[in-house]
Amino acid sequence: MPIPIQKTFTYSVTDDEAEFLKKGMRVAVSFGKTKMFTGLVLNIHEKAPTLYEAKEIHQILDEQPLVNDLQLKHWQWISNYYMCSLGDVYRASLPSAFLLESETVVYKNDTFQEESILEDDEFLIFEALQHQSQLTIHQVVDVLGKKKVMPIVNELIKKSAIYIKEQIYEQYKPKLIKYVRLHPSYTSDASLTALLEELSRAKKQRDAVLTFFQLSTTKKPIKAKDLETKAKVSSSILKSLVDKNIFEFYEIQIDRINYVGDTNDLKQLNEFQEVALKEIKETFKEKDVTLLHGITSSGKTEVYTKLIQEVLDAGKQVLFLLPEIALTTQIITRLQVYFGDQISVFHSKYSMNERVEVWHNVLENKTKARIILGARSSIFLPFSNLGLIVVDEEHETSYKQFEPSPRYNARDAAIVLAKLHKAKILLGSATPSLETYFNAEQKKYGFVALNRRFGNVQLPKIELIDVKEKQRKKEMKGHFSDRMLKLIQEALALKEQVILFQNRRGYSPVVECKTCGVSPQCPNCDVSLTFHKFRHELRCHYCSYQRAMPNSCGACGSNTLDTKGFGTEQIELELKELFPDFKIGRMDLDTTRGKFGYQKIIGSFEAREIDVLVGTQMLSKGLDFDNVSLVGILNADSMLNFPDFRAHERAYQMMVQVSGRAGRSKKQGNVAIQTYNPNHKILQQVSTTNYIAMYKEQLQERWQYKYPPYYRLIKITLKHRDYNKVDMGVNWLFKALYNSFGEHVLGPTAPAVSRVRNQHIKNIVIKIPPKQSLVSTKNQLIKIKSTFDAVKDFRPIRFIIDVDAY
Repeated sequence: MPIPIQKTFTYSVTDDEAEFLKKGMRVAVSFGKTKMFTGLVLNIHEKAPTLYEAKEIHQILDEQPLVNDLQLKHWQWISNYYMCSLGDVYRASLPSAFLLESETVVYKNDTFQEESILEDDEFLIFEALQHQSQLTIHQVVDVLGKKKVMPIVNELIKKSAIYIKEQIYEQYKPKLIKYVRLHPSYTSDASLTALLEELSRAKKQRDAVLTFFQLSTTKKPIKAKDLETKAKVSSSILKSLVDKNIFEFYEIQIDRINYVGDTNDLKQLNEFQEVALKEIKETFKEKDVTLLHGITSSGKTEVYTKLIQEVLDAGKQVLFLLPEIALTTQIITRLQVYFGDQISVFHSKYSMNERVEVWHNVLENKTKARIILGARSSIFLPFSNLGLIVVDEEHETSYKQFEPSPRYNARDAAIVLAKLHKAKILLGSATPSLETYFNAEQKKYGFVALNRRFGNVQLPKIELIDVKEKQRKKEMKGHFSDRMLKLIQEALALKEQVILFQNRRGYSPVVECKTCGVSPQCPNCDVSLTFHKFRHELRCHYCSYQRAMPNSCGACGSNTLDTKGFGTEQIELELKELFPDFKIGRMDLDTTRGKFGYQKIIGSFEAREIDVLVGTQMLSKGLDFDNVSLVGILNADSMLNFPDFRAHERAYQMMVQVSGRAGRSKKQGNVAIQTYNPNHKILQQVSTTNYIAMYKEQLQERWQYKYPPYYRLIKITLKHRDYNKVDMGVNWLFKALYNSFGEHVLGPTAPAVSRVRNQHIKNIVIKIPPKQSLVSTKNQLIKIKSTFDAVKDFRPIRFIIDVDAY
């Protein structure tokens, strides 16, 4: 069931249904008193449940199984490893159009006359049904202004005043295109001549018929829309021709998304790529997982395409995982050239119906879904013969899902998926995560390096700019040092483009009163509100609370409000003042809201309509712009000073990735990094792009302080509106865990933002030493959790387990 309950449930079916049913089909079942859900058949057996009476299923919803055996095995692995219920995985996997939900609908019983026996609330519902033929439970809640309405509805049913029906809403609507054809009675020439004479007065209708004959010479079906535009007539004219039995309408179902593109020959690889490709194939003979450590702009994608082509030739499917939706727009264009219409794309910016179609195409192994390009959720698609998985930018944190459950890591889950399909998996990155590199060093994974940029372009020159020194000498203009501005001017003078990176959106993260020092806080979360100048509002980036920017301080009334810190919006406005003749663009969560938000910005930057692009970490991932010669990082320190054991690794990865956007085609690019601490070891390692030095140093620290890749982490989060409840719960839990795991339990701590959406948050982290069994640790944790849930006071607290949380 698509609900967060660990158990599976048994329902009864008739003999005929049992013969028709297969594992992986969906069935509509009632669950609880009034709810209807879409259950998924996991097993068909003849053992009646002992603790409850098996209900009957309502109906079978599929002709063929929607989910295959390998998928179910993969789901069970995710459920066990990430300690979540199978229902959660089921819900996350299927596009929500497949998960029909019930809306209980209440109808009035017309034969009921005894209104005197109704209570007040019951009468209100009954009276509302006099005006409306039916009410859903949600509307009943509105009528009474109460949350608990089921007991009242049940009373009305007992008194026979109303009856209810469960309605299941089918959410997927296939896309139908309306076509026009001639009525069968007009086949002979004589009948056609008579028809044209008959229409001699109705000029518009005659035009429509003549245009129809013109179009029909192509022997292709004629779309109603095309006929309207060609004949310059309205849809009502066509309708009147249909009413006269001259035309007929018919509909054809089509897929919403088709990629066209010629299947061209693949690009020739250079000698270094050829060597890498050969080495990858060698390692695949012995190992299923290989890490390709290729520096930025070394042409990893071209190596992938060669491998993909070989897998397609063997008649198998390929999954190409990308961390960020923004990246899919560029990669599609690059892969389309080679593989044309064999590509399908699957991610959350696509509409529900588009995702349903991709699901069906993969399930039926259609040619248009031989290569699936997608974000992390595409590992759940119903592959039947996967041959290769490519995980591009495998170090990215976006592969990890944090909310809601299942909190899986797509890279790790993809490795298991490949194993189930006996497929190969290639992890590619310029800055691999420590764990992956460690596994490659331990010979668990194959390892291939590609350390020449394509076309032998040199890596960019990286210089560190000391902001403290510049401020002392008064050489700062706003948030730009004189050196940064000079570099921007030089690049723009040569008609080259610039990328500026600042990992904060909005105008400024803090608004502060100069008189009393108070800054406006979010009422639901423990954070200060971010100022967005464009809309002149304060906004919370955690719960989306917003309000207008006040003119005076709410605490002391003085109007000396000042902004502290800076985000992408402020940089954009400053640049517009400094470079009024150039086009400045911005790419962050605020500017890429719609389905095509990314495409518009990336498209206009590629077309050189934007000279300077300011953006957040979206810019740091694998994008390829050939005319960018300068990358500026405006505040490197904000990434380094983070209370997280991965902060330095992530800062290194992000800065190297952003730097890699510079100088990708012909000449060497420049990177300028503004910082208050130019001697910081990570910044020194970035400036020499020395991954191995960073890796060794971080590994040493991880060993010393007992963190991954040596120790495993499980993070437990408790959330509730009442602080005292959470506090009591977390202290009890800590004692119970400490009794089992001793000093490997860290906490309890409050995170940096300790209240979000009015929920107070407390964390405990369990470290699992290399020799300790992961399975027995989890089993012990499950026991402690069930004891915790059994305590009446603790039951309402949300208990979240996150395995490999960081």
